[in-house]
Amino acid sequence: MTTKIDAIIPFIYDRTSVSDEMLLQLYKAMLTPRLIEEKMLILLRQGKISKWFAGIGQEAISVGVTTAMQREEYILPMHRNLGVFTTREIPLYRLFAQWQGKASGFTKGRDRSFHFGTQEYNIVGMISHLGPQLGVADGIALAHKLRNEKAVTAVFTGEGGTSEGDFHEALNVASVWQLPVLFCIENNGYGLSTPTTEQYNCENLADRALGYGMESHIIDGNNILEVYTKINTLVEDMRQNPRPVLVEFKTFRMRGHEEASGTKYVPEELMETWAKKDPLDNYKKYLLELGLLTEEMHEEMASKIKENINKNLDIAYNEEAIIPDLETELSDVYAPYTYQDTPPNEKTEERRLIDAISDGLKQSMERNDDLVIMGQDIAEYGGVFKITDGFVEAFGKERVRNTPICESAIVEAAMGLAINGKKAVMEMQFADFATSGFNPIVNYLAKSHYRWSQPADVVVRMPCGAGVAAGPFHSQTNEAWFTHTPGLKVVYPAFPSDAKGLLAAAIEDPNPVLFFEHKALYRRIRQEVPTDYFTLPIGKAVSLKEGEDVTIITYGAGVHWALETLENNTEVSADLIDLRTLQPLDREAIFTSVKKTGKVLLLTEDSGFGSVMSDISAMISEACFESLDAPIRRVTSLDTPIPFAEQLEEQYLSRKRLEDTLKALIAY
Repeated sequence: MTTKIDAIIPFIYDRTSVSDEMLLQLYKAMLTPRLIEEKMLILLRQGKISKWFAGIGQEAISVGVTTAMQREEYILPMHRNLGVFTTREIPLYRLFAQWQGKASGFTKGRDRSFHFGTQEYNIVGMISHLGPQLGVADGIALAHKLRNEKAVTAVFTGEGGTSEGDFHEALNVASVWQLPVLFCIENNGYGLSTPTTEQYNCENLADRALGYGMESHIIDGNNILEVYTKINTLVEDMRQNPRPVLVEFKTFRMRGHEEASGTKYVPEELMETWAKKDPLDNYKKYLLELGLLTEEMHEEMASKIKENINKNLDIAYNEEAIIPDLETELSDVYAPYTYQDTPPNEKTEERRLIDAISDGLKQSMERNDDLVIMGQDIAEYGGVFKITDGFVEAFGKERVRNTPICESAIVEAAMGLAINGKKAVMEMQFADFATSGFNPIVNYLAKSHYRWSQPADVVVRMPCGAGVAAGPFHSQTNEAWFTHTPGLKVVYPAFPSDAKGLLAAAIEDPNPVLFFEHKALYRRIRQEVPTDYFTLPIGKAVSLKEGEDVTIITYGAGVHWALETLENNTEVSADLIDLRTLQPLDREAIFTSVKKTGKVLLLTEDSGFGSVMSDISAMISEACFESLDAPIRRVTSLDTPIPFAEQLEEQYLSRKRLEDTLKALIAY
C-alpha cells in the first residue's frame, strides 16, 4: 500500500512487499553511518583524524543499493558511501584503523579514507582519479558472465565523474558486451564547488544512457524505500537478463566536498530545501507514523550503535602506530610470486619473433582456461600484426575479445578480471597508444598490490619501436615511462625464443607486466625456438658475447645493432649483455661485467634524457665507480619526436652513432 503522509514528509514511501523487519533493518542501516559520521566530524575538529568526506544526507543510496545486492556481489563505492561498508558489516575497528593509518586497517597505513578494497567483503574502493573504477566494474562483471554466474556488479560515481572519459568508455564497453553492471550516479548538485550547470548541459544524466543503448532510471536518492525497492527489482532482473543499467540518484551534499572546503558557495535557500528532505529524519517520521518505531526504540538503537562506535574507536586508538619496516615496504610493491621454471623441450623450429610471440600466447591460452585476451581487431582479423590470427577458432570470442577503441576502459576491465579471479592480456595496438590508458596502468595496476594486497594479474602487450617509417605516433619505444613506476614489471625481448619464454612467464606472474615487442624485429629476426610451452625467468639478463675491452649493455633492437657492429669490428673484445627485462633489472649481471672490463657503453633506441640508460648509468657510477677506466657512454636516439621520412628516421636513431662512440670509448 502507499501511505498518504505528504503533509509530514516531502516524498511518498511505498512499502509494498517490504516486510516490517526490512523496514526497521533499513532504518538501522542508515542510522549507523550517520552516527559514525557525526562522531568523525567531532574527531576531525579535535585533530584526531586528518580528513573527512561526509556523506550526510546521502545514506539512503549506499544503504539501499547494498541491501539489494547479494553478499557475494562486488560493489565499487566512492568516498561518500560509508553505508556500503557498514551495511556489509565490516568490523568498525578496522574502518577506524584504516582512517588512522593503523596496521589492522586495509592498506597498512599506505592509503587513507576509502581508498581500499577488500575481497573478504567484495568491496573495491576508489582511487582519487574517480573514473577508473567504472571500467574495473566492467571487468568484474565480465568474469561473472564468462563463468555463467548470475551476479551483478554495482559501481558508484558522482555527477562530476561523469564528465571523465572513463565514464563514457566504461558505459560503452558494458553496453557492447552486455555486462550486468549497475552504474550508480549520485547526483548531489556539486563537483566540489562547481554546480551541475557548469558540469553538463543535459537535463538528466540518465539521458546519456540512450546514446549507449542502455536502460536508465532516475530515483529519488533520499527516499530509502524507493532506492531499495527499485534497485532490488532491477538487480533481480539483471541477474536473469544480463545487461548494464544506468541509475541517476537525485540527492544533495549537505557538507563540503571535504570538511575543509565548507559550503559557502551553496545558496542558503538550497541548503534549507534539501535539509527538509533528509533521508534519515523523514524515514524516521514515516516509521513513527506506522507505529513500527518509537522514540524509545530509536534511542535504544542509537545508544547501542554509539556504544559500538566508541568501543571500536578505543580498539583502533589503542593499537600501536605502524613501525616502518623497509623490507616490508619494498617487498609489498609486487605480489609474492615464486617463479616455476618450465624448461624448453629439445624439439625446435625456426620461428620469427612474431611467430614465437603468437605461439607463446596460444600455448598460454591452452594452459590457462581462465586467461582472456582483449584488444582492438584481435579476434577474426587477428590483430593488426596478425599475432592472434586463428585464435577465435581455437578459443572462441568469449576469450578472444575485440574491443572498442578505448584503451583506458580496457586496461581497467583487465584489472577487473584480475580482481574476479581471471588472467588478462591486453594488446595495446601500438605502444604509443598507451597514453590513452596511462592513468589506469600507472595508478591502478601498478599500485594495487602495494595499496591493498590485490594482485593485478595483467599483461599489456606493447608493439613498439622505430625503423618502419611509421612516424611520431607509431614508432615510440616508451619503456622509460613505465620503468619509473614502482609496481610494474617491464619486459623487452630481442629474440624469438626469449620472447616466447618471457611472455609465458609474464602471463604466469600475478603482477602487471608491460611486454614490449619491437615491430621492426617481428618478421626480420628468426631463430630456432622450442616448440612446446616453456618459461624464462623475468629479471635475468643474458650474456651474448664475452670480452675484456668493454661492456655493452642494451635491449630490444639495440641488441641486433650491437651484434652487427661487433661483427664489423672483430678487434673489439666486448661483453654484450641483453637485459631482456628492464624492471626488475639484473643489477648483478651489469655490475659483474662492468667491474671486469672497466668500460661501459649503454645503448638504447629511446631518446637520451630520462631514458632507462640514464638510470643505469647513475647506478653504475654509484656501485662501480672505482672500477671504471673511462666515462660511461650512452648512445641514444635524438631528443626529438620520431620522424617519418627514412633518411630523417635513420639520423634520429642511435644506431647511426653506435660504431663511432664504441671506437672512441675503446681508445679512451
